[in-house]
Formats: sequence, C-alpha cells, structure tokens
Amino acid sequence: MKRRTFTNSILALSAAPLLVNQASTSPAAAAEPSGPPLMGGSITDVPGIKIGHHTLTRRPTGCTVILCEDGAVGGVDVRGSAPGTRETDLLDPTNAVQQVQAILLSGGSAYGLEAATGVMRYLEERKLGFKLRAGVVPIVPAAILFDLGVGDFTIRPDAEAGYQACLAAASGPAAEGNVGAGAGATVGKMFGPAFAMKGGIGTASYRVPGTDVVVGAIVAVNAVGDICHPETRQILAGARREEGQGFRDTMAAIMGGYRVVTSAGSNTTIGAVATNVPFNKAEMNKIAQMAHDGFARSINPVHTMSDGDTIFALSTGKASSVRADVSAIGAIAATVMAQAVARAVIQAESLREHQLPAHRDYVKG
Repeated sequence: MKRRTFTNSILALSAAPLLVNQASTSPAAAAEPSGPPLMGGSITDVPGIKIGHHTLTRRPTGCTVILCEDGAVGGVDVRGSAPGTRETDLLDPTNAVQQVQAILLSGGSAYGLEAATGVMRYLEERKLGFKLRAGVVPIVPAAILFDLGVGDFTIRPDAEAGYQACLAAASGPAAEGNVGAGAGATVGKMFGPAFAMKGGIGTASYRVPGTDVVVGAIVAVNAVGDICHPETRQILAGARREEGQGFRDTMAAIMGGYRVVTSAGSNTTIGAVATNVPFNKAEMNKIAQMAHDGFARSINPVHTMSDGDTIFALSTGKASSVRADVSAIGAIAATVMAQAVARAVIQAESLREHQLPAHRDYVKG
C-alpha cells in the first residue's frame, strides 16, 4: 500500500467520518438523533472475526464472544479503577503467547468470568489453541462489567453461556442493543440508579478507501457517565432530571460543584477493536490504548473510580500484504469505537419492569 494513498485515506476519514457504511445501518436507525448519522457496519466486517451473543433474558444479562478461530495477535489497555479481567497478562509484549483464539465480554461482574471456561471448551473441541504435545490450551482473555443491580442477582453468565455464545457466533452483521454482554447494561448512574438509562452493545466498522484496510469495534456500554454523540456532543442517554424530562448533564453538575453519590464498582464499559492489518503485540497494545480516545469522545465522565473500562485489540493479519502505520490505525480505531459506543445506546430498548428508559423512548424527535 502506498504511503500517499493511506495518508489521503486518513485525511478523508477525519473530514467525513460519518459518511461510511450508511447503507448497513439497522432498521432502528429511525431512532437516531438529529445531526450526522452514526457509522454502520460491524466488527465482523474485519476478515477472520466472528461475533456470538448469549442472552439470559430472565434477568437480563449475558455474554458476547469475539471469535478469531485462525488466531489473532492481541493487545489490551485497562483504564478506570474497578476492572475485572482474565488472561490480560498474556497480552503483554514481554510474555510468550503470541496469539489468542477469542475474547470474551461478559455481564455478571466477577462471576461472569466463568463464561470464558465455556469458550475454552468450544475451542478445545475444535483443537484450537496454544499447541502442546498432549493437546491445546485455548487463549481466551476476558473482561466483565457489573450489571448485578438489574434483576435477579443470582442469574449470571456461566460456562454454558460462554459455550452457547460460541455456537451462535457468525461472520455476518452482529446484533446490537439488549443482547449479550449489553443485556443488563445501564448508563448515567452518577446520581444513583433511579435516574439511570439503558445501555447496551454497539458495533461499527470502517474500510479505508483505496486500500484493503478494515477496522471494526464492538463495545458493551455500562458507564457511570453520560453517552454523547461523538461529533455534536449531544447527550444521547445519561442521568435523567428529577422531574423526568431531559438530562442533568453530569459533567455540568460536577463542574458546578454538585455533590454526587456513586456506587463503587457498579459500572464499566468493555469492548474490542480489530483490524485485518498485520501488527505485533506491542503495536496492538498501542492501538488498544489509542482506542480509549473513542471512549473519551462519547462517554462523559469516563475512566472513573467506579469504572473498570477495558479495550482489547486484535489483528487477524488477513491483509497480509498491507503495511500500515500503527498510529493511523489507532486513530481510526478510536473514531470507530466512539461510533460503536453511541450506537449501543441508540440501539438499546427500555426495560420498563426495571424503570430503565432507553434513548429511543426517552428522547423524541
């Protein structure tokens, strides 16, 4: 790939980032806010990536698996101060394992990490993993979010949920909203759960014009902060006003000295970005780090003491002849992630039995 071609493509992205993949937006696009349309597509547009959700509708909660059965080079960046993760140390560039076979995103707080065992079982049955003389050890890093405050505390994703998510995995368009790890997700909790709104799962992708480069993102949005349109900064979902109309604007309240009450560890936004461009582990960790800029553009406040925000990054290497700049791909990943965060609340549906309105019902017009 010529450097000039790639540079021009990046400039085109920054000039008109929301004009790509519009044809692939879901039927729920009518619920989108005024202003620039949100990016469409899915992380499954990255060759080598499959997505599977399993939703426990009785609570609700669930888990989402990102399968890369041919293996992918992984990275991770953990922010916030209440994380729950598994196998993230393996993604350190100084450690030996070079590829992962899946990433798990799960509800259920620390209990939800058990779902990774089911993902491992699925992969072992197919002899996918780190090769040993006696068999394989599937590498499945995972991150969880806290959704135990919604519904029955005792219903959490387990190993069977992880296994079922793998069985459901496909390379086609991924479902969004109240599915998988986003089923019980909520946002706007700085003033307490009584004023929160429904979060969810969102995904988006971008194909760099004139190249074979694809970058995708998927995210389960369960933030303590408000969710904003990444371009207009319009609040899409967040802490509601006491009178039941409009938003408090959490950051404006904080800047004004309002005394807020938080519940430590009851939040967290978790997700992944992926590309088909070959990169090593150090470069993928950098891309994961830069992708957090997407959180900062669409969640406010973000990376708080009550969040355990985590982003994984995957390189499937399917565009084997392409050589791209890691900073440029990281910048694209941040843009796509910001879009996916916004899509998560746009596609979410209200949980009336839990008094959790969604954007589509709370914001009219």
